Amino acid sequence: MKLLQIKMYKRINYIAAILVLVCGLGVQAQVTTSSPYSRYGFGNFKGSLLPQLRAMGGISTAVNKVNGFNYINMQNPASYSGVTLTTIDIGMSAGLNNLSRNNLSETSFNSTFSHLAFAVPVSRRSAISFGVMPYTDLGYSYKNTVKIDTMSVDQLYDGEGGLSKAYFGYGYRFGDHLSVGANVEYIFGNLISTRATEFAEVGALNSKLQNKNSVGGLNYSYGIQYNFNIAPKTLVTLGYSGSSSGKVNSTQSYFATIYQRDVNGNESTAIDTVNSVVSAKSNLKLPVAHNFGIAIQQTDKWLIGADFRMNKWANVTLNNVNQGLQDSYGASLGGQFTPDITSYNNYFKRIDYRLGVNYDKT
Repeated sequence: MKLLQIKMYKRINYIAAILVLVCGLGVQAQVTTSSPYSRYGFGNFKGSLLPQLRAMGGISTAVNKVNGFNYINMQNPASYSGVTLTTIDIGMSAGLNNLSRNNLSETSFNSTFSHLAFAVPVSRRSAISFGVMPYTDLGYSYKNTVKIDTMSVDQLYDGEGGLSKAYFGYGYRFGDHLSVGANVEYIFGNLISTRATEFAEVGALNSKLQNKNSVGGLNYSYGIQYNFNIAPKTLVTLGYSGSSSGKVNSTQSYFATIYQRDVNGNESTAIDTVNSVVSAKSNLKLPVAHNFGIAIQQTDKWLIGADFRMNKWANVTLNNVNQGLQDSYGASLGGQFTPDITSYNNYFKRIDYRLGVNYDKT
């Protein structure tokens, strides 16, 4: 027994070392989106769904173990109780965005690190999970030209960075039907927004103000699942998950610059700069989240499920200032089908086919 525990600790330490390495290499601030909507609040919210669940429309709250395979479902940590083998899931994501206004359009492509997640069984009824993934992303750049008297003035807006989430969770199953779990999450990253005012005349004095928020702090999420059979091979699972309205520290700094542009439009060396750092007493208040779900599955054959979710974005604050956002609501419907999981000579009968739809009002 002691030898088994030593091997378990060595395995966890080895995986943790990989996690720390990837955190250092892949989760620094990146420009991972090109959306003007990311200007509001603290960026576009990424969610905590892995590709297997996204392919089913985002159902997750009542999803545990499907067809006997391990799922790392950090959206509901109660699902960790179904993990029976050490599981690693790592991924990249890519997106193609097309923005249009009047007769103008722009297409951009972004790819980035998506997630790194581990799940390790602790006992026959419990498991731990830990990993790292993006929490929000910030990426926009646009210009608004206005007239002041007879002069054209360009107002430039840029944003980059985002927040990442590292988590550690534990799930436990009581008896044969009830599972509970919780995650401790560390939210960290930089939110950088820049606003500039430029005049059309060469040599004019232009101004730029950069606002940087360095964020770091803890948040918590939790979940519960209850399952029961309605037929010998048909299982119904009910689920709930949520997250607390944590307040994480935010250090705010400003960097103001006066500069000129030459005849080629190149920015000159700054004529004057002012740097100001605001005390770390300010904070970022995260939204409360509630998720409800139901899933029905027939062993080794199919699963269908539905989720309903709400996030209290109206209460979100950054540096003690309400961000003026609206609460969001959403629903997902999806499932998967496996023609014949025991087929060894027909790959297309053995694989899972997933389909889903979702709707969100933000």
